[in-house]
This record gives sequence, C-alpha cells and structure tokens, in this order.
Amino acid sequence: MSNNEQLKAKRAAYDAKVEKALAKFPERKNLEPERLYTPLDVENFDYESQLGFPGEYPFTRGVQPTMYRGRFWTMRQYAGFATAEESNKRYKFLLDAGQTGLSVAFDLPTQIGYDSDDAISEGEVGKVGVAIDSLADMEILFDGIPLDKVSTSMTINAPASVLLAMYIAVAEKQGVTPDKLKGTIQNDILKEYAARGTYIFPPKPSMRLITNIFEYCSKNVPHWNTISISGYHIREAGSTAAQEIAFTIADGIAYVEAAIKAGLNVDDFAGRLSFFWNAHNNVLEEVAKFRASRRIWARIMKDRFKAEKPKSWMLRFHTQTAGSMLTAQQPENNIVRVALQTVAAVLGGTQSLHTNSKDEALALPTEDSVRIALRTQQIVAYESGIADTIDPLAGSYYIEALTNKLEEEALDYIQKIDDMGGAPVAIEKGYIQKEIQDSAYKYQMEVETKQRIVVGVNHFQIEEKPVEGLLRVDPSVGEGQKAKLAKLRNSRDNKAVEAKLAALEKACQDSDVNLMPVILDAVRAYATLGEICNVMRKVFGEYEAHVSL
Repeated sequence: MSNNEQLKAKRAAYDAKVEKALAKFPERKNLEPERLYTPLDVENFDYESQLGFPGEYPFTRGVQPTMYRGRFWTMRQYAGFATAEESNKRYKFLLDAGQTGLSVAFDLPTQIGYDSDDAISEGEVGKVGVAIDSLADMEILFDGIPLDKVSTSMTINAPASVLLAMYIAVAEKQGVTPDKLKGTIQNDILKEYAARGTYIFPPKPSMRLITNIFEYCSKNVPHWNTISISGYHIREAGSTAAQEIAFTIADGIAYVEAAIKAGLNVDDFAGRLSFFWNAHNNVLEEVAKFRASRRIWARIMKDRFKAEKPKSWMLRFHTQTAGSMLTAQQPENNIVRVALQTVAAVLGGTQSLHTNSKDEALALPTEDSVRIALRTQQIVAYESGIADTIDPLAGSYYIEALTNKLEEEALDYIQKIDDMGGAPVAIEKGYIQKEIQDSAYKYQMEVETKQRIVVGVNHFQIEEKPVEGLLRVDPSVGEGQKAKLAKLRNSRDNKAVEAKLAALEKACQDSDVNLMPVILDAVRAYATLGEICNVMRKVFGEYEAHVSL
C-alpha cells in the first residue's frame, strides 16, 4: 500500500470518528474551509513551480530575497484633511512618530477635478481629504518635507497627471530633480468605473492619460510607481477575495495592453507598476490571497506579455486595512481588527502598509487614534516575530491548498473577462459591477441573518454613550480655500495661464502628443486643477455610467 493510500485509509477512519463526535458537538454552520487539511489536499505539489524562493519567479514567497530581515515594509499612514496647512502638520506629526512614507488623501472636489470655489464643491471642501486647488496649495502641503528623502503615495485617479505635475513642480522649487523622486500615484481609472465613482473622462482619453504618464515617467521620473492597480476599492465595494484578485489583475492586463498598443516596450514600464490590496479580517485567506496574486501576475507578465526582466514579473503592492470592516459600534474593537489585518498583510509580504484608525467608521481620525494605528504596525514589526523569517506559513497544507484555490477561482474570472474582450468591455457591460454587487448582497444577508457574526454589531452588543472627541472639519475651510483662490488669480500672470491652457487644449486634440509636459507647464504657471481639468473636459467630454446587462 502506497503512502497516499495509507493516508487516505487513516483519513477515512478519522472521518468516521468525527461523525460520532458531531452527534455530541455539532460544528458551526456555513464554515467554508474543510475541517482538516492533509498532504492529500496538495497532491502533485511542486515546490519550484508553485513556490520557489523569495525574490525569484514565481514570487509566491515574496518579491525581495530577504523580505523584512533587512528592512521593514514602509509604514505609510494615509492622511489628509481640511487645508494644506493642517495636513502638513499631520504629516510632520506622523513622520516624528516613526512613519516612513507619506500617503496623501485628497478631498472629493480634488478627486473629480473641481476647484474649491466651484458650485459643485460646496459643502465638500476638505471633508474627506485635503483640498488642493493649485501648485500654491501643494507647496504648502510639503513645506519643510524634503521630497528627495521621503516617498509619497497619492490616492488620485482621474486627475492623476495634474497632481503628479504639481508634485514634480514642488520638488523643482526645493531643488530636487524628478529622477530623485520616489512614490506612487494610484492612477487606476478602470476600478473607478467599476467600484468607486471618482471618474471624469471617458475610458479612451483616460487610458491615454495613463499611458502618457507611463511614458513620461519612464524617461523622467524613473523611480516613480506610475500606477497602483487597486483591488482595495473593489473589496470595499463588497467583492470576495478571489474577485479582488481577478478584477484587479484584469485591470492590470488592460493597462499593459494599452501601453503596448501606445508603442511602449513592456520592460520599459512594467517594473514601475504596483498594486494596492485590501487586508480583510480572515487572516489566513488574506495571506493566501497575497501569495496567489503574486504568482498569477508573474505568469501573466512572463507568458502572456513576454516580459524578459524579472522586475517586470514582480507584483509589488501596498496594503490598507479594511475600512469596510470597521464598526461604529464599540470602536475600540477596531484596534483588534486592524491588528489582525496587519498580521495578514505582513505574513502575506506587503511592501508598504496603512493601518486604519479605530474611529474611522465615525469620522476622520484624531491624532491619538492615528498614533495607535501606527503603533500597531510598529508592535507587529518589532515585537511579534512574524517578520523575522520569510513567508512563515509556506508549506501549511491549508495555506497552500487555499492559495491554489484562490488562484484557480481568480483565473476562471480572468478567462471570462478575456472572453468578453477585456476589463474595459466587462465594465461597460456591467459584468464586474454585478459580480461585486451580488457578493456584497450575500455578505449583508449573512450579517442580517446572523450566519456571519460581527462582534458588537449583530452579537455581543452593549449600550453605548455617543463617542466624544471626534475630529470635525471646520465648515469655514471652504470659504478659506475660496479666498486663497481669489488671491491666486489676482496675483498670477493670467495671460501666461491662458496661453498654457490654450496649448493644453491644442495638445489634447492631437492624440500623438504626450500631455504630461504640457500639463506641467500649466501647473508651473499656477493654472488651477479645475481650469486644467475643464480644458480636458471640453475636448474629451465626461463619462456617464450606464449598465447594459
């Protein structure tokens, strides 16, 4: 009898014993994993093709040879609120507290390309992030922060080219050349159409802007990550782990195809692509998700796109803990949730991490809650031991079986999207949106019927007093931004601004022109974000969402 046959016989005997035990102690319902995992669940497992070594293809075990043994992940707390002055103070507070990178949150008008004095911005200025109307605001935002010493991530999509141009221009004023800049812009418009909604232009000109950034940065800002292909918002909208992998990587495939179609060589830009994942509560599933995503991307880049450089095969990613898992009830419980999500991200091999604060289900975080969130990362890094060895869960029958399962489910979705014609077509048809909506509905029904327990929400409730000491953005922020804009428009060279905007309009009409240098010229002249985006709206039009299933 072979070893496998012996194991199968022993497993059958174990299962028979379990049946007797279940009569006394029934198991919880609706558990997705199998009861027990053994070598039978990873039959035909091949170490070299499925795992390999850290820093080597297929990168299942991580993208760096020594991972965190030499340097921890970048602790990059997402922050931004009210004015550039107030956000600058928060950045300096975080850097003094031990943060190792900046991550900028912009307010809603900035995200959709409107100035603070536009009627559509009323009531939203500075609410969910910092208001940035012009280069003057960006100069204040990074005042006293040397841009050759920090890396900066900016969560901006539709107007990403404008905000990147502002960042480059601020660096120039500091005497820092673009080749010294390190950071990331999100720049992922496809997930905006599918899951988030802060789009401006239709897909075709949006993809042009993205590939223009790829081309410009490959020549001028070589250490900048030109896109952060985001599964985070797909998961926040209600997707499963497998859907998060699949829909995000399908978007990534679309960006690579668009860049190649625009004439770029895959190895010239692929090494600067990065990803952005969510860290949910199910620790082991999340670890498997991160591992599976690296393996899938490596094979796609090597086999489908024929990339030759190992750096082009690497899926490097930032992680943020799950905002959708935070509860307004018993907010102190969120500290525990975030700690577990942090562990998942680190065990999964993230390159940088933002940890949410306990009060973010209620308001923007206070300094005290931000400090606890940052300390969570630091405790995991320096005290837990889980960062002391690479991919410590590798070889676990459950982890390897779950990694394989998520990979298989994600590849099935990617094949369906390929068959439709790619992610843009799948989004236009509403397929991706419907899959996410169905998953979100299923999750909510499980919570409402208590098939899924959320501590403090549908079980273990207590009577609570209203939470005190929350951070509130002063409504006067909007009036202050309007005054700053009025002063800017009175003091700048408006003829120069008009000339730069006219040059931009002409460039937008010529599909062969890279728009980044033209946008940078307009930014240097202190043209506002809204003025620049309005020129592009005039030429490109605006996207209107519609679903035709």
